Order: sequence, then C-alpha cells, then structure tokens
Amino acid sequence: MKFLDQAKIFLQSGDGGSGATSFRREKFIEFGGPDGGNGGRGGDVIIESVANLNTLIDYRYQQHFKAEIGHHGMGANRSGHDGAPVILRVPAGTEILAEDNETVILDLQKPGEHHVMLKGGDGGFGNAYFKTATNRAPRRSLPGWPGAERWIWLRLKLIADVGLVGLPNAGKSTFLAATSRARPKIADYPFTTLKPQLGVVHVHNKEFVVADLPGLIEGASEGVGLGHRFLGHVERCSAILHLVDATHEDVVGAWRTLRDELKAYGGGLAEKPEILALNKSDAVTPEEMDKKRKALKRAAKREPMIMSGVSGAGVPVVLDALLKIIEAARPAPEPAEAEAESP
Repeated sequence: MKFLDQAKIFLQSGDGGSGATSFRREKFIEFGGPDGGNGGRGGDVIIESVANLNTLIDYRYQQHFKAEIGHHGMGANRSGHDGAPVILRVPAGTEILAEDNETVILDLQKPGEHHVMLKGGDGGFGNAYFKTATNRAPRRSLPGWPGAERWIWLRLKLIADVGLVGLPNAGKSTFLAATSRARPKIADYPFTTLKPQLGVVHVHNKEFVVADLPGLIEGASEGVGLGHRFLGHVERCSAILHLVDATHEDVVGAWRTLRDELKAYGGGLAEKPEILALNKSDAVTPEEMDKKRKALKRAAKREPMIMSGVSGAGVPVVLDALLKIIEAARPAPEPAEAEAESP
C-alpha cells in the first residue's frame, strides 16, 4: 500500500428535497384538501477515524465527495426520504484543516471518533403544512434548503510511540528491521527511506510502535532535501531516538545539525524526551568510539548510548530506556480497564 500523508478534498452535503403541492381527489370524497408531503433532508458529510489504517491513499484518486440530495415530497402526505450521508474513513491521527492548510478544524487522535463536517440541507414544506383554518386550500410549497460545500485538507500524523531521527545513513532502517518485523529498504546510499515506516517492537512482553522517518540534512526546515514535512509524524511520539553514525568524522556536528532542525521545525520536538545513541559501534575501533563518545557527551551534556543495529550490541539497553519513557508518558488505565486486565 502506498503511503500518503496529505490530501486536499472537496466536500458537499446534500440539498434538501422540495415539498409537494398536491390535493386529495378521490371519488365520493367531497373535501379532499391539500396533501402535499415535505421534502427529505439532504445527506450529511461525516468523517470517522478508524484503526489499522496508516495512509490517506484512498483520497489520492478521488477528491470530490458529495452526499445524496433529499427526495422530494409527494401527494398523499408522503414525505421524501432523507439523502444518504457520505462517510469518510481516515486513519487515527488525522488533522482536518481549512483550505488555507493552516487552520486546524478537527484533530482525530483516537479510533472511533465521529464528526459531522457538513450538515445536509433541510427539506422544504409541502402545501399540507400551510393549511390553516382560514386557508383551507394552500397552493404554497417550499423548495429544500441547499447543502454546504467546502475544500479541506487532510494531514496525517502517524500515531507512534517512538520517532527515529538522524542524518541520512545513520542506520535508522537497520535498527527498525532488527527490532521489529518491518522490512524497510536498506542500502548504502543516502535517502533510502522516502516515506515513514512503522514497526511494532516487543520488549518484556510489552510492545510499542516505532516510526522510521526519512533522513534529515542541514536546511531541511527550509525545504532542502526531503524537507521537514515528515517531522509532523514525531509530534505525537512519546520519545525520540536520535541515532548518530559513529563512522561520521564529526559526530558532534551531525548531532547539532539535527538538533537545529528540530528546533527550527517547532511543535515541541526539541523538548521531547530523547535517547541519544552512537550507532554502528561495530564499524569503528574501540579507541575511536571512546573518543567520539566523550566528545558527544561534552556537547550534549549527557551520556550517549553505544549500539549497533547490525550486530545487536547495545540494542536491548536502548529498547529498555525507550520503554521506560513510553510507560511514564502513557495515561494510567481506567479502573474498569485495570480490573479487566487483572487475572
């Protein structure tokens, strides 16, 4: 399935059906009177967040969504049927923005959220509605009210517990493949990851979701390289795993480059809990690794972890540290849920 995290679509709710002008005319019934029914209500446009979906590809090839119009009223006091609604199913974590692509209208963070984006128009009254004691045979009926229409943007921010960030070729995809069943593309050239990849990691009979993001370079916040658009998927993460390539000549410069891009993006990314790890420990000598570790510790003012996604050295320690941050950030279960989970 192709990945798409942004789409612009057009929505239109249904117009209301027109009321009917009709009179009852039957043999042997002297005073039939008006019997025009009301029109049906136009269909709504509804947006619903669902689980087990992580792309907006359904909205790549269809951009216009229109609900059914209300059916017209008929004689014999028959009201028209309401128009069928159109229901748009989007992944949990999708933001609904106005046409300017900046104003957030809705933020669907949990599966099962159900919102009416546009209401259908009301149906018009038939002439039976206007019958009064002084106006026994009205010939008046009303058309239905028009529905609403608007353009909106859908922007997906993946629901993940950990965001993998780093410069190109830092070993993010290798780490994801080594710790989960995900099979991202791995190669020895930059930008092998062109779209976010998700993987479920199991640690101590517990699990959390890791998002591997395309590599960032200097100037990404200004659109250089793949830009910073994928950093929006880190906004909902509980922790960031910042991988620094130990084979890089200037590990401090590599760390500072990415930290500057996180600060330039905003969204609170620079303040999120972060695990700093020197990756590819199996590709450098112990003396060189120790030298780079000390230099990175002085710059970051914290001890970086040492690991290798290929050999697996140090990976369990990194996963344990991530799990502690995730469990601390997760909300406490409700009493009913806690009782259900207890044996």
